[in-house]
Amino acid sequence: MDEEIQGAGRDAHWGKAIPRARDRAQSLWLVVVVVPALVLAAVGSCVVAVTVGSVGALLFPVGFSVGFAGLVWALRSATLPAAGVGLLVCLTLSLRGSGSFFGRPGLSALIVLFVLTFAATRYGRQKKESRGLAEARSGRRASQVVANLGVAAVFAALGWYGACLAALAEAAADTVSSEVGQAVGGTTWLITKFRRVPAGRDGGVSVGGTLAGVLGAGLVVMVGLPGLVRWRDGVVVFVCACAGLAFDSVLGATVEERGWLGNDLVNFGSTLFAAGLARLWL
Repeated sequence: MDEEIQGAGRDAHWGKAIPRARDRAQSLWLVVVVVPALVLAAVGSCVVAVTVGSVGALLFPVGFSVGFAGLVWALRSATLPAAGVGLLVCLTLSLRGSGSFFGRPGLSALIVLFVLTFAATRYGRQKKESRGLAEARSGRRASQVVANLGVAAVFAALGWYGACLAALAEAAADTVSSEVGQAVGGTTWLITKFRRVPAGRDGGVSVGGTLAGVLGAGLVVMVGLPGLVRWRDGVVVFVCACAGLAFDSVLGATVEERGWLGNDLVNFGSTLFAAGLARLWL
């Protein structure tokens, strides 16, 4: 009965427990609070790079970041404002390390994350569109990029690479598990009550989606491994990313399902959880 009442209160066109206006307000405030921190992170990283080396040290990071943001926008993987946020994230991560692309593990991990999420979002797109679960064809919004990558960029600027990598791996795992799970379908279970729910339900987990997410996290950690002090730290980061994935589902089944938090804040909280756990552990 409670579920019927809860379901009746949802906007049939919106399909979320949280009112659309509240969701938009939360996403707006997330952007307002986090984007200035991303600007500071990028500018601060540039200042450090110039201080330690020279202005020439910025040529590759700035050029690559601008090109990457342009490509993401051209592929309609993100809106123009979202691509701008991605540029800040890419610039911050690319300033960790030196030399070629492969000498910058944080940047390599970010690119792998992008490839994985780009492929997963388009996998089974027609099926997801028919069920109203597909991402908008205009690409991800700025708030979505902030929610998934903001924590990683800030932690990278602070010099906490292990926590940064955990946030990136969790973001990849969350998107890949959700997109693949919705496309494949199959039995989906509510993580808090272990009962069957429709695919795409907040807090729902499936075997196929979870395995895909765990694999995605593993690939991101493996690529970013050279930036860690010891290879064993990679195991810690991977575990933290998987814990963040589980935490995301728990938040989805509780605060998101009750309409208290929107998806952007849930995703931001999950990456922060994974990063914070890694920071405490390492």
